[in-house]
Amino acid sequence: MTTLTDRRNETRVNVRIPLKFKLIGNQSAGEQMAESENLSQRGIFMWTAYPLKIGVQVELKLRMPSEISGLAASEVQCTARVIRLQETDSALLGVGLRIERYHATAERERWAS
Repeated sequence: MTTLTDRRNETRVNVRIPLKFKLIGNQSAGEQMAESENLSQRGIFMWTAYPLKIGVQVELKLRMPSEISGLAASEVQCTARVIRLQETDSALLGVGLRIERYHATAERERWAS
């Protein structure tokens, strides 16, 4: 039987970094906060208090560590899709995201608060 771990092609790095995300197509939700548990070039597992659903597309902003990019840590903006949810007894929801595309952002590029 193939497990989720077996299907991953990229190395995951266990790193906790703060993330900001917005739901694509739902401007009224505003910017939300999360924290990563691990990252790869094509995926992120994060914890958030915001209720997400499988299939939802989000725009993420994070500082990509050098262990993932092979370059100096840099600010990136990603478009990702929720592919897995992990409910817990706490108020936080575990969310598996598949990164669909990303690019480096200039330090001066900021989301309006």
